[in-house]
Order: sequence, then structure tokens, then C-alpha cells
Amino acid sequence: MKQWYESLFENYGKKYDNENFTQGTIGECDFIEKEIDFNKSLIIIDIGCGTGRHSIELTKRGYKVIGIDLSESQLGRAKEKAQNLQINFQKHDARNLPFKNEFDLAIMLCEGAFPLMETDEMNYEILKNVAKSLKDPGKLIFTTLNGLFPLYHSVEEFCASTTEEGNATYRSNTFDLMTFRDHNITTVEDDFGNQKELECNERYYVPSEITWLLKTLGFKKIDIYGAKLGAFSRNDKLTTEDFEMLVIAEK
Repeated sequence: MKQWYESLFENYGKKYDNENFTQGTIGECDFIEKEIDFNKSLIIIDIGCGTGRHSIELTKRGYKVIGIDLSESQLGRAKEKAQNLQINFQKHDARNLPFKNEFDLAIMLCEGAFPLMETDEMNYEILKNVAKSLKDPGKLIFTTLNGLFPLYHSVEEFCASTTEEGNATYRSNTFDLMTFRDHNITTVEDDFGNQKELECNERYYVPSEITWLLKTLGFKKIDIYGAKLGAFSRNDKLTTEDFEMLVIAEK
């Protein structure tokens, strides 16, 4: 039985690149470069790399990147786009990575893997595997859904306001206060024009939970900000208006 996120990302590489939330790559990579002091000797892992947009941009800028994803169609699209670039794209489940102390930086952007799993334990496994893959010292930069947002706003209205013609749509959202999961029906048209209706659920996290999870995994310094699409900044204090949060953690 496939999980909703496995079905969603099947044959969705080209369409995925047209979604609104994938349009901030350049600005996001500018931020990543600044965070690592433009040090080209560092090795980066892009977890849940999707169609490889951050991996490709960072490689063009001279960094060595390995991109991993669970979806073969997303990875296929990434390889097509990467053409003459030397990028190592590999298929892995982020809950079970084969790496140990190999990377200076891990990035996990645009809900690449982290908050999509069926249980909190599985989401934790992802963070645990990231921590294991990183060198000491190492840095993790990721975005995740801000649990403060649905307490004040309708997720359904927000998604509708940021969706354009032909993009995935979300309806019948119900936010569960006991689990901080948003359940919805996502409708998406794949690259072959097939309509899919999927029952999805995503976990929203509050900053204190993220801080605690990362501390248990040996991260010493954890900073959390509001995540503005394509314009990440340490000047953006996290508020209830931010749909996503930007997390920067250092081992």
C-alpha cells in the first residue's frame, strides 16, 4: 500500500516545478551560501531533493552536493535537468540513510521529507538519520510547517490564496489540535494529465517541539525564523503569520 506522498510524487516532476512553492530557489541558495561562508570545500546533502532544484543551483555555484529522494520520477526529472553537471542523485528513504559523519551541511527544504510521515516517530527517524549523516561540527538547514499558523488561520484559505491555474489544490482541511496534523484532500494532475485525489495529512510543529527534538539528537545551537519563499533571512522573527518556519541547527 503506497502512502499518499509516494502517490503524489509519481509522474509529477514537470508539474511540480511549476508549483508556486518551488519558485524561490535562487534566493534560498543565496541564504544557504551565506550560512556556510561561501566555503566550496564543504559537502552538502539535499534530503528530499525532489526535482533537484537546490542541488542543481548549488552545484552550478561550485559546491559538491548529493541529492536524495524517495521518488523515482522526481529523481528522473532531476537527472534530466542536471544534464552536464556532476551531481550524485540517489534513491533513499530519509528514515534509513546509509551515511555516517559524511556531510558538512544537510538541507531539507520545502517539506522535502520531514513533516510528511505517517507518525511522529517516523518524522523523528528522519531527523535522527540526518544527525547521523552529518559531521561534527555540522549544520542542518530545513523548513517545516509552523504549528502556530493553523491556530490563527485557515490552512485551506491560505493554500487557495497561493495556488494558480493548473497547480495542486487542497480542500476539506481539518486541523486536529491533539495531534497538530492537518488532514486534507489534495487534487493534482500529473505530467500525463491524469487527475489524482489523495487523502493527505501533514504534521505541523511548534518551535519548542523542534528545539527539543533537535537537542535530543545532539544539536547544540538551534535558531528558528519565519520562512519567506525565496527570501530566507535571520531577520524574520517567527510569527503566527508564517506558514512555514526556517530552522538552522548546529552540532
